[in-house]
Amino acid sequence: MPISPVVRPETAARAVPSRPAVPARPAPSGRPVRADPPPHVSSPLFTAVGGQLVAAPRSAPASTGRRRSRSANPYVRLLSTPGSRAFTAGNLIARLPMGMLGVSAIIMIAGSRGSYALAGAVTATGLAATAVVAPFTARLVDRFGQARVAVPATALAVLGSLALVLCVRYDAPAWTLFAAYAATATTPNTGGMSRARWAHLHRGDPAALHTANSFEQAADELCFMLGPVLAATLCGTLFPEAGTVVGAALLMTGVLIFAAQRATEPPVTPRTKTVASPLRTPGMPALLAVFLATGAVFGALEVVSIAHAGGAILALQAAGSGAAGLVYGSLRPARDVRLRLLLCLAGMTTLMSLPLLAAAGSASLPVLALCLLLAGAATAPTMVTGMTLVQRATRPEQLNEGMTLSVTALLGGVAAGAAAGGWLIEHAGTVSGYAAPMSAAALALVIAGAGTWTGARTGTGTGTGTARRRASRAV
Repeated sequence: MPISPVVRPETAARAVPSRPAVPARPAPSGRPVRADPPPHVSSPLFTAVGGQLVAAPRSAPASTGRRRSRSANPYVRLLSTPGSRAFTAGNLIARLPMGMLGVSAIIMIAGSRGSYALAGAVTATGLAATAVVAPFTARLVDRFGQARVAVPATALAVLGSLALVLCVRYDAPAWTLFAAYAATATTPNTGGMSRARWAHLHRGDPAALHTANSFEQAADELCFMLGPVLAATLCGTLFPEAGTVVGAALLMTGVLIFAAQRATEPPVTPRTKTVASPLRTPGMPALLAVFLATGAVFGALEVVSIAHAGGAILALQAAGSGAAGLVYGSLRPARDVRLRLLLCLAGMTTLMSLPLLAAAGSASLPVLALCLLLAGAATAPTMVTGMTLVQRATRPEQLNEGMTLSVTALLGGVAAGAAAGGWLIEHAGTVSGYAAPMSAAALALVIAGAGTWTGARTGTGTGTGTARRRASRAV
């Protein structure tokens, strides 16, 4: 059978005899109707196959749009979440005073009353009041929503700060200082509320949550690094009360901006029955004990470093922690989070021995600063991993309360570590004082190891019991 030649478009009209126009008939059932090609498609070629003309386009239809390329940077992808930049900006403004108000109160009270003992006692009382009140504030946030609770709670805390300024300014009795500063305990845990929003926006995405927790930890380090410097500058250059006044204004402004972002606020889960406290969740007591010991690392390291080399050197420890947190967030999240926590705590224990070795060897100040920078590199990954376990072990409707409990344990550890470090300095000197943060890190490692081993025997562990029960119900 002879092969029919290819008929080109310019000769197609001569090759096919003209016929009168025939009305279009509907296509038979089961056969798709061929649509006219879009105008941007090039003219077709006609070829004869089996004695019939067949049209084939020169090229495939062009794409109607371009697919947006996702950034390779996990933090860019994180902050590209709709609404995330707005609530992050408000949260950072509200979180900066957390590193300002304590230092401002000490400078203000000590300068007015001439007693660092009184200033320390007032701030310690406020810390103790926060440890008691903060979990109840977080429980109200979980029950009624972030915006409805955070704004009035912050307003009450700001009034307490302003009352403290007035009491110091007008030489009120000492007991009024304690009462005024205790009122600041209603300050909501803005970091915990921000983490709760990330958990709501990226539920079911462990990689995004890992990056979000790392970002929040780096933000904590940044605020606690810049806050004291800003407070000392304001109190020294303007007037002694300036740090407290500016800190209170920033706190109220930041919480208002944060609470106004209602689109990203986690919805309130209605409770049909009484829900047990997160303290009764399997694995949670061990986690809180780890946070308590980790806080002791921070408190002891701060006091001992100030006594040994001055407070400015602490900025390097915070910088090392913040940088490590950002790098850690760009890594792939761990499959076994409990094992990752043990590795982080082992690394923190090892690195915390460096300042002790430098001080014992009478190393120069730059060497000690480098050791503190390296020692801070393990703290942020430890906190990120611990917060991830808290999120997994806590019910979604109690997430703010669970994370606030961990922060409360951390603050309690800071107070205990500062006391232990101060006692060692008084009785054994600053060199021996560096043994306190290393010992606290080793204690945290032992607690975490014991909790993991117990969980492996009982089938619960640090946050895995809840996950397993949920998985069994899903199956």
